[in-house]
Amino acid sequence: MNYRVAIILASASAVALSAPAAAQVNDAFTGPRVEGVIGYDISRPGSSEDIDNADDIDQSLDDVAYGAAIGYDFAVGGVVAGIEAEYVESEAKTEFDTTGFEGFGVGNIEAGRDLYVGARVGVLATPSTLVYAKGGYTNASYNLLATDNETDRGTDIDLDGFRVGGGIEQSFGGNFYAKAEYRYSMYSEGEVEAPSGLESDRFDVDVDRHQVMFGLGYRF
Repeated sequence: MNYRVAIILASASAVALSAPAAAQVNDAFTGPRVEGVIGYDISRPGSSEDIDNADDIDQSLDDVAYGAAIGYDFAVGGVVAGIEAEYVESEAKTEFDTTGFEGFGVGNIEAGRDLYVGARVGVLATPSTLVYAKGGYTNASYNLLATDNETDRGTDIDLDGFRVGGGIEQSFGGNFYAKAEYRYSMYSEGEVEAPSGLESDRFDVDVDRHQVMFGLGYRF
């Protein structure tokens, strides 16, 4: 899914090049900040081809996601640069009906916590509006619930990958701000943790994640 990365980076470059050279960063977008976030979260295999069978398996997990973030931004010439960290929980899960299943076994997957640490850079579209691009490391947890309708087994799957995205942040009076952003995450490595605590070796995966998030924050 590298074309998504290219589109986001190209858009960010276009915004930066079109910004007035004399634009100055004001205090509304510098300093430490805290925020709450909520939005829509969807995970699915990296393959664009759906499984075609009689059960019509839904490969995607989607639902609301919510959490909190912290960050610190500073002025570098006429741009804003910053670092940030975020913790998000997701309600996304599959809903495969296992009732009456008479096979080897079947399971459902629930998205768990989503961690992100990265950086962002932006330019002022107006004195109170920041347009930015972001990128960094992300780690996600998913829970696989396997069952044979007699015994349920929960197994944690831990995935590592990268995230890129972009958004708009609007400053209000009293140090408050709101933002809207899209981000794309691609997980390429994972490990399984059994209920006993035993962990597997690292293995390759291909999982895509799309999130549209809205935030409300306060800058100190």
